[in-house]
Amino acid sequence: MDDPRLSPTARDLITDGRNELHLSAASAWEIAIKAGRGSLILPEPPEQYVPSRLQLHHMLVLSIQLRHALHVYDLPPIHRDPFDRLLIAQSRLEDLPLLTADPEIGRYDVRCLW
Repeated sequence: MDDPRLSPTARDLITDGRNELHLSAASAWEIAIKAGRGSLILPEPPEQYVPSRLQLHHMLVLSIQLRHALHVYDLPPIHRDPFDRLLIAQSRLEDLPLLTADPEIGRYDVRCLW
């Protein structure tokens, strides 16, 4: 929450207890990969950090389903990142907005908040 790259809007959405927040298993997977290679520094190992933040912010886990993975096929090739493409598929199929600063994701037919 102290990261200066996090917009005030995003910070407000996360901390407002009236919002239902979902963390995709794809995001947790990406966090684990980045922490493992040292490009993301966490205050504790990912297997402790992610669950503690889920609890702190009352977030729900959005599991990766087969239909999510297969829906990636239907996406135009705007974004090449496989994690982001999976998040876009989940957003479309579950009708959930994405909290992202990535302008490329906004080129898809998804609601983006930032």
